[in-house]
Amino acid sequence: MPKTLIAPIAALIAAGVISGHAPVVAQANTPADGFVTVNGLRLHYLDWGGTGRPLILVHGLDRHAHTFDHVAPHFRSRFRVIAVDMRGHGESAWDPGARYMVEDYVRDMEGIVDQLQLRDIVIWGNSTGGRVAQVYAGLHPERVSHMISEDVGPERPRQIADNYQRRVTEEQAGWASDDEVAAQVRKANPRMPEANVATYVRYGTTRRADGRLVWRRDPNIAKGFVVTDLWAAVSKITAPALYIIGGRSTIVPVETQEKLRATLPRVRIVTIPDTGHYPSEDKPAEVLALIDSFLAQK
Repeated sequence: MPKTLIAPIAALIAAGVISGHAPVVAQANTPADGFVTVNGLRLHYLDWGGTGRPLILVHGLDRHAHTFDHVAPHFRSRFRVIAVDMRGHGESAWDPGARYMVEDYVRDMEGIVDQLQLRDIVIWGNSTGGRVAQVYAGLHPERVSHMISEDVGPERPRQIADNYQRRVTEEQAGWASDDEVAAQVRKANPRMPEANVATYVRYGTTRRADGRLVWRRDPNIAKGFVVTDLWAAVSKITAPALYIIGGRSTIVPVETQEKLRATLPRVRIVTIPDTGHYPSEDKPAEVLALIDSFLAQK
């Protein structure tokens, strides 16, 4: 769909002039923009189209809905693919009350699913988006057919929380150019393909009044990045659950994996060798094949 048409349609949906419940038709490799107002915030999503059951994609902190641009088209022949900008990220509104706990993102997901009238959904999240997927699947087992969590479990230890808050403070200095941001991304994610780096920088940054580039997200999201234990909700998951673990990552330790196997009767845990925190970026073909096999499970 031409960009000149996407924006007016999205505006009409947001204004309530036309319904946002039906998928906006998108070209094969170009999503359409959609907006809904949930919990007082205007939230953005990308609708890749498709006529099958819904596949909801939820990104991690500092990221955006375009994180999934390289994998979303793969599923369009079987699913209606929707990628969400979480509150405080991308084109979604910032929360004036700085409410950025996992539970806040889950409440937004509940509102999005309700407004778009989605049922029998597959929900796939990476990093913090994976925590959202886990909790939503546990709280709403009647709506979820499959849950996928990419390199994240039910727990966030103190060290990870502290490291992230420190990084957010350091990055407030910003960057002078796209090239500087891209260099930072490559340093943090040395196996990320160049196409993904370009997408990350293009949609993930904005230019501040002083001319510096900064991440296109609310710095206050760090206030919600705290020690977390989500087992109470995760233990209620009844749908088939797939945990994809990065072979070079330490986010989901062996002890957590063992507890997941003991807790969830329909869980599958797969480690992708030589990948980091985002296996679907490091080895997309291998991860897509794994997910295809998983989704074939009834």
